[in-house]
Amino acid sequence: MIPDHRRFRFDGGAGTYVGTAILAFLVTVFTLGICYPFGLVLMERWRAKHSYIDGQQLVFTGTAWGLFGKWIKWLFLMVITLGIYSFWVVPRIQQWKWEHTAFVDPSVNPYFSAAHISPAGVGSVAGVQPPVTVVDR
Repeated sequence: MIPDHRRFRFDGGAGTYVGTAILAFLVTVFTLGICYPFGLVLMERWRAKHSYIDGQQLVFTGTAWGLFGKWIKWLFLMVITLGIYSFWVVPRIQQWKWEHTAFVDPSVNPYFSAAHISPAGVGSVAGVQPPVTVVDR
């Protein structure tokens, strides 16, 4: 068992963060927020790639296209309610991000192959499987 103070580890650096954040920001701003899901997925993949829980690396399995339809609806509702609907959107986005976060499965390939992940305690959403093969433990 890993000591409590070492259960969570993050190894991301400023250089890759800044580059990823700038790209995500530009994608969002130049499309007036319409392509926010693409920027969000960029940032979540970076976060997961550098995050470890109990020594297991995380992987983000969500796709921008998987969120895009919902985002367009939510964006429209936020515009017509002058931003009030954002109080409902923020928790939904957080839920979507966690539903699409999993552990890399080192028993299949110790050098991580995107085709082999293990669920992080969440099932598929609405019966839709992520675009990778899921291996149960």
